[in-house]
Amino acid sequence: MKKHLAIVIALCMLAGALYAGVPAIKLTDAWKSKIEKLAPSKATAKPAKDRKVLLFSLSPGYKHWVIPHTAAVVEILGEKTGAYKVTVSNDVQMFKPESLKQFDAVILNNTCSRGPKRNIFVDALGKGKTDEVAALEKSLIDFVKRGGGLTAIHGAIVFLNNSAEFSELLGGSFDFHPAQQEVTLNLVEPDHPLLKAFGGKKFVHVDEPYLFKNAYTKKNFRPLLQMDTSLLKCGKAQKRVAADIRYTAWIKKYGEGRVFYCSPSHNAQSFEKPELLQFLLDGIQYTLGDLKCDDTPKKPAK
Repeated sequence: MKKHLAIVIALCMLAGALYAGVPAIKLTDAWKSKIEKLAPSKATAKPAKDRKVLLFSLSPGYKHWVIPHTAAVVEILGEKTGAYKVTVSNDVQMFKPESLKQFDAVILNNTCSRGPKRNIFVDALGKGKTDEVAALEKSLIDFVKRGGGLTAIHGAIVFLNNSAEFSELLGGSFDFHPAQQEVTLNLVEPDHPLLKAFGGKKFVHVDEPYLFKNAYTKKNFRPLLQMDTSLLKCGKAQKRVAADIRYTAWIKKYGEGRVFYCSPSHNAQSFEKPELLQFLLDGIQYTLGDLKCDDTPKKPAK
């Protein structure tokens, strides 16, 4: 009996491991070379001027293994196409107004904050820095409101997850995700300029299917990619999955600025598909103001 039980437990563990997603891979020169070959050769839109972005990858909370890979992808896309130049920093002082003014956009790379505060400025500065924390949040929000761009990739939505104003800016807050699984993403508007990268086809990959709350319920954004939530395997959390919480990428205006949220991807292997590289580049170019497209909110039909 004990032998049979051990076999059952082993099989369950194996099934869980297989269900957990794809294996982590190291960031190597060979991998970066592969991405460089797959990346677009030129920018979709000609930059109106020399563009400069701040790439911020600090993650005091959950550290996605894909963080260095995503950073490399962002840098390769900018360098190969000339769409923008990257300044890399994980110093939260870069969010002060005098620092942000040198950039056209900010790219948040899986910047997960710690619970329960869910505020990356608190994580970096400590709980006793209330005024400084508030000032940095206001500075970033004002930067976008006055015309700056913001791209948030995957776990970056947790950056200031409990802030109502930041949720309004970004278009939502993180709620939860089931285990990694194959996710099929459908194009909301196949003819939209930011979706041309996919050539009218679905995008299938293994990912953490993020689900959202707070400002997300207003759908005050232009949705780009959506998943069929009825196909998700969520276990005990299945009842928490609402049919209208299905968008995984969107764009939106915030004041004079532009925001792009891209949930894909938890895994570096997803970036080995050229369509996702093109999509990410085009989204960043949108936030920079170079790639013009319709960003008026489009709420789902009832």
